[in-house]
Amino acid sequence: QVQLVESGGGLVQAGGSLRLSCAASGRTFSRYAMGWFRQAPGKEREFVAAISRSGGSTSFADSVKGRFTISRDNAKTVYLQMNSLKPEDTDVYYCAAGPAVTTTAGVYDYWGQGTQVTVSS
Repeated sequence: QVQLVESGGGLVQAGGSLRLSCAASGRTFSRYAMGWFRQAPGKEREFVAAISRSGGSTSFADSVKGRFTISRDNAKTVYLQMNSLKPEDTDVYYCAAGPAVTTTAGVYDYWGQGTQVTVSS
């Protein structure tokens, strides 16, 4: 069992940066790949980024490549560094734990409660 708690969301102007954190509990954190997704009201959950169990492999949505980075540490935390933010990045951001790096939300086993990111123009 893994419990995930996101933090770091907020309001930022276009062009600014935010760093989201996802703190995991449970002894099996290192067994899971981790992902970040985002979702707007009435829309499907959208893949943003993912990182492998070892941290050696990452994947990004085309819309965020070159602007966002993902990392994880031994303290059971996954980070999403978001730079050059755009108004269209406004969403609720969720972290997730799953068996492998994948863009498919249904593959992930555990989800956090989400954190709101709002980018003003």
